[in-house]
Amino acid sequence: MTEDTNARIAQLVDSNDVLLFMKGTPLFPQCGFSSKAVAILQHLNVEFGSVDVLQDQEIRQGIKAFSDWPTIPQLYVKGEFVGGSDIMMEMYETGELSQLFETNGLVGAR
Repeated sequence: MTEDTNARIAQLVDSNDVLLFMKGTPLFPQCGFSSKAVAILQHLNVEFGSVDVLQDQEIRQGIKAFSDWPTIPQLYVKGEFVGGSDIMMEMYETGELSQLFETNGLVGAR
């Protein structure tokens, strides 16, 4: 991964309280895992930014090295890597994910 790609990813992560690197867009996810991740965030009523890794091969490869996580989607909250869709689902089911958003003041009005 180039330093430029790393800097671009860091800038994206730093400029969004909640950011999902995914395949496709929230309106048109291009894989089941990305679709699941979007559904969880929407269900929790959390505003989030997204990056479609299918539109940028450098980001698609670079994000895996950036987080040291091999799969997409990837969720970041307040600059911290949270995990992929399986970890998101697990945290959602235990209430941990909701707690993480509440602790960071990121849950929208219901």
